[in-house]
Amino acid sequence: MLFHLLYGTLSDDIGWLRVFRYPSTRLLAAAITALLLSFVIGPWFIERLKSRQIGETIRADGPETHKKKAGTPTMGGSLILFCLAMSALLWCDLRNEYVVLALIVTISFGAIGFADDYQKVVHKNKAGISGKLRLFLEFAIAGGAMAYLFYSDVMPAEVRLQLQVPFTNFYTHDVSMPAWMYSIFGAVVVVGTANAVNLTDGLDGLAIGPSIMNAGTFMVFAYIAGVSTTLVVGGGNEVTIAEYLHVARIPGVEELAIFAAALFGAGIGFLWYNTYPAQVFMGDVGSLGIGAAIGMCAVLTKNELVLLIVGGLFVVEALSVIIQTGVYKATKKLNPATGKMEGKRMFRMAPIHHHYEKLGWDEPKIIVRFWLVSALLAMVALGTLKMR
Repeated sequence: MLFHLLYGTLSDDIGWLRVFRYPSTRLLAAAITALLLSFVIGPWFIERLKSRQIGETIRADGPETHKKKAGTPTMGGSLILFCLAMSALLWCDLRNEYVVLALIVTISFGAIGFADDYQKVVHKNKAGISGKLRLFLEFAIAGGAMAYLFYSDVMPAEVRLQLQVPFTNFYTHDVSMPAWMYSIFGAVVVVGTANAVNLTDGLDGLAIGPSIMNAGTFMVFAYIAGVSTTLVVGGGNEVTIAEYLHVARIPGVEELAIFAAALFGAGIGFLWYNTYPAQVFMGDVGSLGIGAAIGMCAVLTKNELVLLIVGGLFVVEALSVIIQTGVYKATKKLNPATGKMEGKRMFRMAPIHHHYEKLGWDEPKIIVRFWLVSALLAMVALGTLKMR
């Protein structure tokens, strides 16, 4: 809204306001706005959660060290989504369909997470809403967004159904898919990312740290893919930055960089309260919403496969749960001594961050080391821009 006011209405009378037409200016403004909103609203928001006794219930089979966290305010992800949405609405071009799609999917997944948290906190149902119902709603939302994206003219035809392969030239090594297949694939990316972030959210600041790094990485990818700035190359030819780096050129997607910047700022603001020992947990409302936002950024910038790199920590967390469950079910048999069905476990506990807790690692050590791994993966992902 500020973009339309400052650049669309007032810039004719106040010339210097034309600076707000540049995405680079507005992405900085979006990140700062989301961060300041978090700092201003955060203390009041946490106190409201405390006054309403919206506290975390600790799982009975969890690590013993987590029992002291019982009662810590949860559903703090509502603060992240509020700051993200407000900042994006203030600084993005609201006519841009990429931003609108990303906002709709993010808030919708946050609403699913809110319903899940509400069941856990208010109705004391630790399982939350049915897993099947949750997945159905997630795929319905993501699938609808993907169908609109790939069956409409939102994205240029020459890149719409092309899969960008890391470390290769998009214009010579792209992989094409039918619209129906890409719609399913895109929905799986968004739903998978949302649930992977949800699984990672088990220690103070563990999920939000890598989420910030993912947001910053996709901010760069979106800006490069969409910006129209040209470079002069050999022979005097002019090419866009995307064409120079051999990545998909998607006009208009640079506005998504502002959305990613708002997520970046909102994430840092939330980390202020979520860092160890946490004053508030994000809950499913935050983890599902943030994961959906990251997944949408990957799909809309044609970096679905690069997401496996930059979001590698989330991938490992999700795989640890899949492997643990698979091994247990495959080896489950009746134990004559106990009379119960028992199976083997690959890890001491899943997701894998709990495995390291069981090994005796202190929580801050696990968190910081996982952050460092995520930072390394983000740098490798950015390196794909040049190594083609």
